[in-house]
Amino acid sequence: MSLNRCEQRVFDYWQNHRDERQFWQEKVRGVAKTVPDEPAAVVRLEGELWRYYEERSAVAAPFREAAQLEGLRRTSMKNLAELLLRLWVEPRPAKKPAAAEPA
Repeated sequence: MSLNRCEQRVFDYWQNHRDERQFWQEKVRGVAKTVPDEPAAVVRLEGELWRYYEERSAVAAPFREAAQLEGLRRTSMKNLAELLLRLWVEPRPAKKPAAAEPA
């Protein structure tokens, strides 16, 4: 899976900021528990990740510097959301196909 620059910046930032990473691990797990399926969880997380990126751009050096150089245009965080669900959430059991009724 390939992350865009913004997604990679967030992921790298969390590698050096344990408290932030732990907060997001719990957030991702919480979303996975409350949202019925993975595609819906990805959509929800994607929006929250972008809001986080915007917020960090005002206060954290790597984000602030990038925003000054690149601007702060809305960027997809979908790949990061999908990656986080794979890394931090136990896979959901596969749904078994309905068994055919005997004739």
